[in-house]
Parts: sequence; C-alpha cells; structure tokens
Amino acid sequence: MIPVYNCAAYLPETLESVLNQGFSAAEMQIEVIDDASTDADIADLVRRMGQGRVTYYRQPQNVGSLRNFETCLNRATGTLVHLLHGDDRVLPGFYQKMGNLFQKYPTAGAALCRFRYVNEAGRWLYDQTLEMPQDGVLDNWLLRAAVRNPSQYAATVVKREVYEKLGGFYGLTYGEDWEMWARIAKHYPVAYTPELLADYRKHFSSISSSKFLTGQNSGDMLQVMEMIQALLPPEHRKEVLQKSKKFYAHYGIRVANQVWHSARHKEGVKAQIRYALGMHLDAPLLWGIAKVYVKVALNIT
Repeated sequence: MIPVYNCAAYLPETLESVLNQGFSAAEMQIEVIDDASTDADIADLVRRMGQGRVTYYRQPQNVGSLRNFETCLNRATGTLVHLLHGDDRVLPGFYQKMGNLFQKYPTAGAALCRFRYVNEAGRWLYDQTLEMPQDGVLDNWLLRAAVRNPSQYAATVVKREVYEKLGGFYGLTYGEDWEMWARIAKHYPVAYTPELLADYRKHFSSISSSKFLTGQNSGDMLQVMEMIQALLPPEHRKEVLQKSKKFYAHYGIRVANQVWHSARHKEGVKAQIRYALGMHLDAPLLWGIAKVYVKVALNIT
C-alpha cells in the first residue's frame, strides 16, 4: 500500500522498486492511495507505470497523512501489510525475505529489515543501526524500541490481524510510527533481518519538514515518549524516558544543523536547541550547540 501526497518526482522509483520484485496480482496487492495530490496527475502516472498491475485510489479531498494511512489499512486485502511511502524504495528480495521471516517465526506480529538512508537524489547517506547480526526474533524488544524509533515504514511489514487488533496510527503526524512499533512490540514478537532491503529517503521537502522549522517535531516526540510510557512496565519507565530524552536531545542538535544547512532558518535552529535543552543537558550537547551557533554567527554551513 503506497500512500502519496505531492511526491510525484519520486513515485516512479517507488513503483519500479515494487514492480521489479516480480509478484503477481494473485500474490500481492499493489495500490497507490493519493491524498489529493496537486503536483501531478498521479492517476495517469500510475496507469503508465503500472500497466494494469497497480490500482489507484484518490481521496475526495486532502485528509492528512494519518487518515490516508487509515485508508491504506482499510483497503488492504493481504494477510501482510506494507505501507511504503511514495518517496521510499524497497531493494531486490525485500518481499521474499519478509515472507520468509513470517514463515520461520509464525508468532511474529511484524518483521523489520535493516535499511539505508538516502538523500533526495537517492544516493546513500548511512545505514540504520544493526539490531542483531543474524535473522531472528528481537530480544527484549519493547524496552529497546521504547528508547528511540527503531524502524521506518519502508522497512516494516505488519500482519493485517495485528492492525485489526491494535488499531492504526493516531494522535500525531510526527513520530506516530514509533508509537505503533512500540505498541506492536508490547503485544507480539518482532522478527528481524540484518539484510539491507529498503531505502528511506531524507529530504527537506517531506511532509514532516515544516515541523523542523518550528521545533514541533521535538514537541511531538515528547508526546510520543509519554504515550510509550503507558506501554512499559512501571519499573522501567523512568530509565527509558531518560534514555529517550538524551537520544532525542542530541538528535535535535543534528536537526538544528540540518535546518541551518538546508534552509538557513535561524528561528528553526533556535527552536530545535530550545527543545533539546529542555530534554537533556550534558557537555557533548552543549558543545554541539556551540558549534551550531558558531555556524549561524559566521553564516557558514
């Protein structure tokens, strides 16, 4: 299921990456769910690229990402559901490997692969953290997944019955996936492969990027942390929250650098730093903040 909104420049790569996996219509549904995009004729693009293999649904009006994801889940007919954003990609062998994981670990509610971060042009930036060196069920996964968002939509496949039991994405439009992965981890084993089988595209024109300029991304993450607290055993909540705040405080400084490098937006930089200082304080964080402010003061990237 491919939710899209104004990402026509990337959608052909996304569709090609799925179609090249070679699964027939009897084996796998492929559908683009368009949240009333205005950047191109998405229906025509799907017709040309899909050649009848890809179905298309357009929202009557823009409903926002959460409602569009809900539509994806409601329209999905398979036993396994993969939400692949219209600017991300799967790599050869993704669906075969995910299917094999569910066969090997039938109690798993979801399966993850390691993935790559790529830039706007699709060039490699870095790889996601390795969770374990071999295929298997992730150990102590709820407590680990509660500290930081461990995956992206592109790298995550979930059993349809899990969404039916636990519900869909809600509450926020930044970090809503992290809450979902933690919710699944509370109720189900999660399978994993260290193979790099998906690309998550980082670009400043993404839906969430406007929140970077106000710091609302950090505000949303604080709310997600509180939501995840309710999923944890009471004796682990304080430690997990401290670890989360430390991780996302340092992440906020990296975002501040990105905001300055990509948009030269001083207020956005200040907002990121303000949230970071509100979450955690240590010497490396202060050093990182100092380096960002030097760049701003000297007007360099």
